[in-house]
Amino acid sequence: MTRILIAEDEPAIANFLEKKLREQGFGTKIAEDGYSALYESLSHNFDLLILDLGLPGKDGVEIMEELRGQGETIPIIILTARTSVKDKVIGLKGGADDYVTKPFSVEELLARINLRLRSRQEPKQQPEIVLKVGEITLDLHAHTVKIGARTIHLSNQEFILLENFMRHPDRVLSREELLNYVWGYDYDCDSNIVDVYVGYLRKKLGRDTIETVRGVGYRLKLL
Repeated sequence: MTRILIAEDEPAIANFLEKKLREQGFGTKIAEDGYSALYESLSHNFDLLILDLGLPGKDGVEIMEELRGQGETIPIIILTARTSVKDKVIGLKGGADDYVTKPFSVEELLARINLRLRSRQEPKQQPEIVLKVGEITLDLHAHTVKIGARTIHLSNQEFILLENFMRHPDRVLSREELLNYVWGYDYDCDSNIVDVYVGYLRKKLGRDTIETVRGVGYRLKLL
């Protein structure tokens, strides 16, 4: 039987969730504070954790940090009254797999639970370690780039930029896509840093390697 831990200190919500989950055939247990939620999560007796952020004793974010820090991979769905974008970002970056705000739809929560459980059961594909486009070979593990037998030395930003190009060969990537991938969404969107680093790559890889598509962005050519 699939078992779900409900970490929720509001008895009415916890009991309601337990009732609905048991109607769907899940086994359940309620943890009313942060310490018991952490202890039960580490017991490996549960397949999924529904986690309120505002638990007494230990905050939900602290619980996730400890779980992920110990290598625990249990799927976590945050169920909370905290609705700000900042809280969502903190929760997802802290290790949550999904974020649901109160008041919530039972049907939506059940759909998210089933999705996370299904994703966990599906075999995971091994990440691609070596990318190859034409004569360019990029090794993500060794952090090396070669053109044929010749090794090219790139800075970290140049390497990440080239990786993005090689994951989308012969596709036009906008400046915004490249900026977000390498430098993050909070970087100054008016900066010309993408153009500068494309210039660096051209000098090291060859001027014809990256094509400018006017008004759109850049494309790695299949040489």
